[in-house]
Amino acid sequence: MKFDIKEEHLIIKPYKSQTSVYVREQKGFYQKIRRNINWLLMLAFIAMPFVQFNDQQAVLLDVVKQEFRIFNLTFWPQDFILLAGIFMVAAFALFFITTWLGRVWCGYVCPQTVWTLAYVWVEHRIEGTRNKRMALDRAPWTLTKAYKKTLKHSIWLFMSLFTATTFISYFVPVSELYSTMLTFDWSGAVTFWVLFFALSTYANAGWMREHVCIHLCPYSRFQSAMFDKNTLMVAYDATRGETRGPRKRSDDRQTLKDDKGLGDCVDCNLCVDVCPAGIDIRNGIQYECINCGLCIDACDQTMEKFNYPKGLISYTSEQQLAGKETKRFNLKLVSYGVLTLLFVILLGFWINSRIPLEANIIRDRTALYRVNFEGVVENTYTLKILNKSQVPMHFTINVDNLISPESKLTLALPKNVLIGAGVMQEIPVTLAIDGFELKKKITQFNFIIQAIEQPDIVLQKNTVFFRN
Repeated sequence: MKFDIKEEHLIIKPYKSQTSVYVREQKGFYQKIRRNINWLLMLAFIAMPFVQFNDQQAVLLDVVKQEFRIFNLTFWPQDFILLAGIFMVAAFALFFITTWLGRVWCGYVCPQTVWTLAYVWVEHRIEGTRNKRMALDRAPWTLTKAYKKTLKHSIWLFMSLFTATTFISYFVPVSELYSTMLTFDWSGAVTFWVLFFALSTYANAGWMREHVCIHLCPYSRFQSAMFDKNTLMVAYDATRGETRGPRKRSDDRQTLKDDKGLGDCVDCNLCVDVCPAGIDIRNGIQYECINCGLCIDACDQTMEKFNYPKGLISYTSEQQLAGKETKRFNLKLVSYGVLTLLFVILLGFWINSRIPLEANIIRDRTALYRVNFEGVVENTYTLKILNKSQVPMHFTINVDNLISPESKLTLALPKNVLIGAGVMQEIPVTLAIDGFELKKKITQFNFIIQAIEQPDIVLQKNTVFFRN
């Protein structure tokens, strides 16, 4: 908050002007961990659409066909209730990780952070170090400046287009997507979505950057509700660091503390220069902090040069900063962990017990029943059977609870129905029964649909039989 005093009136400006954040490139322990994780995630993101399983794309979320394939599992719109389970697992996992390690997701694996730092890396290679980039932006336009800016944005746009195309390959078969791209034969829908996600990536990672994390991401807003005094977060040890001030490397640390009251912070400002969010961690805990650890690497590097102990900025907790013991396994954290594990087990059991078969029974709407010339009662049904597996299978159809075992009647039912993978097939069935075989005018029974190749795939559907 900025205060301007003019003509004895107090003018309050609640919003300060926001300048661009020029991120200084930093090496160190946590930066190495993040880069390794980021490379692994990006390579997995790029390579996954090309992985084949059973001679088809292993991961394909085909919206047009409403078929969502993940290796040997195929999900259909009827399975969307599973999303509720997935969201519950994700929610409790988020609560658990955030309570334990703060915004570590944001700092190490969030796509926004990964792509932003990748774009900054390109910017650094073309325009130079942080100070050179700032000077270049302030300088008047020249051929050199125009060349560097054009090259940078061209590479950014190429990265955005490549990212968007890779993302769309999760929704359009990769062979079809790239073959039609080479022949400039993309459909209007594919072209629209590729350009949409390309421009979104370019805007988010190239221009908006920290504004997405600070202003648009809801996680930064509600994370404080999950924090407690034992949560690990990046924090500055003010007790050790204050009062901050410059000094020579040859100055004795203890003498500076006793005579000048200086703490270990040399006020080099590197922790601010390397921060992707542009904050000063020395001002205390802030919701903008994404726990990336860049300021830790920068500070440790400075402490090493001055021969001071590392850890002035570190992953710590409020309890530890206050000189108390951090309770790593408090009731809140353990509860979130147990609930997360419980929902993961339940979701796994739910998916494992899922039957890759769906059926609906539609009765003849013109008549409840018919009596043929032999006096036999007929009921007509249409079975809609969906083979939700990834291979064609043969099915048999039987009934139970309709005629007694002692009955001499036999029902003519389909015994070898071939249904292709992902195909819904309509099968008309007419049941003809002597009315004297049935004790009630309305008899409930089950259609039993069973796969021949995999007998454990069995589905029962209840319906009724009417007689006169």
